Amino acid sequence: MLWNMMRDSLGSGKATSTPSTRQRTSLGEIRICCTMNNHWCDYLQYLILDSPRQCYILSTQSEMKPDSFKSEPRFHPTDRVMDLGLAEDHFSRPVGSFIASDIEHLKQAIEDCKRLILELPEHSEKQKDTVVKLIHLRLKLQELKDPDEDEPNMRVLLEHRFYKEKSKSVKQTCDKCSTIIWGLIQTWYTCTGCSYRCHSKCLNTITKPCVRSKVSHQSEYELNICPESGLDSQDYRCAECRAPVSLRGIPNEARQCDYTGQYYCSNCHWNDMAVIPARVIHNWEFESRKVCRSSMRYLSLMMSRPVLKLKEINPLLFNFVEELVEIRKLRQDVLLMKPYFITCKEAMEARLLLQLQERQHFVENDEMYSLQDLIDISSGRLSSSLTEIHTTFAKHIKLDCEGLLL
Repeated sequence: MLWNMMRDSLGSGKATSTPSTRQRTSLGEIRICCTMNNHWCDYLQYLILDSPRQCYILSTQSEMKPDSFKSEPRFHPTDRVMDLGLAEDHFSRPVGSFIASDIEHLKQAIEDCKRLILELPEHSEKQKDTVVKLIHLRLKLQELKDPDEDEPNMRVLLEHRFYKEKSKSVKQTCDKCSTIIWGLIQTWYTCTGCSYRCHSKCLNTITKPCVRSKVSHQSEYELNICPESGLDSQDYRCAECRAPVSLRGIPNEARQCDYTGQYYCSNCHWNDMAVIPARVIHNWEFESRKVCRSSMRYLSLMMSRPVLKLKEINPLLFNFVEELVEIRKLRQDVLLMKPYFITCKEAMEARLLLQLQERQHFVENDEMYSLQDLIDISSGRLSSSLTEIHTTFAKHIKLDCEGLLL
């Protein structure tokens, strides 16, 4: 059971596997020791007060030292066992019979416990007992909010293909409600197309379509640098969810996306950083800028797609960036070598052209670039790797090739 596993884990200082929250828990005995690891400490702090800053009882080893309990000689932090009398299930009813009032009663009991924890003397026995009771109440509340039901392994919503995750990581964040996904006790899903994550209880409230569908239907970038039109053109609302926003932060902070130029609320804009294609093409600037969540996903999916025809968008760029001229010459040479490799038996067996399989457009034309190509040109990685491949191709034609296919 969950609490038995937690008790053993806290008592030994080692992490252990955790069963599903659907199993009944018993809090007859729980060990609280100074040597609990950071993972359980963070998790229990979440259960207790929703904020590590308010947690006075559960802390890491550096904060919770045995010396701080000298005034209570009967307390031994390594073997103290509290019999709280909490084995009784004060809040349970027959399965399926929970009603809204149960949740309200639990919320009220939780608030009472939180208030009592702050009023009781710090590190006292009663305060520690109240903390454990609060954990029990929070788990009960979570069970009611996330009821025991068979969750499907796959859901399709708004072109998202959601698959249920089995990971118990507690470091994920729900893209819908912007709260932490506690994999230990909550079911969550991830879209295989755009990596959108959310709680199972948030699935039916999603309003954002899968970004991959936009990539499939509209594979092109916004090529104007931060095309801002002002908050008034958005009616002072988030460009995505339409929540009220303002630059003063009342009722919501307006955050600008450097890619779209529009303003978003804090739920739709998490200050993610990304390289902006328009700034690269017009200014040869690769500094990451703040973008909204949907732009971040779109740019990530578009990163390797060869959709930039530099000769048409900004031909003057070749006059100022020497590396671009060098890469264009190497690509032209590769295209000249391609007919030899197609007709050479040895080249076909060695699959020489597959050395460029990650940049397949290099063996098709010398005009199209992906954003990743431009980033690698700026860093020098593409020049070195393409020069090495060019040398291999030339060596085969000049020295190794013994005959052509008939």
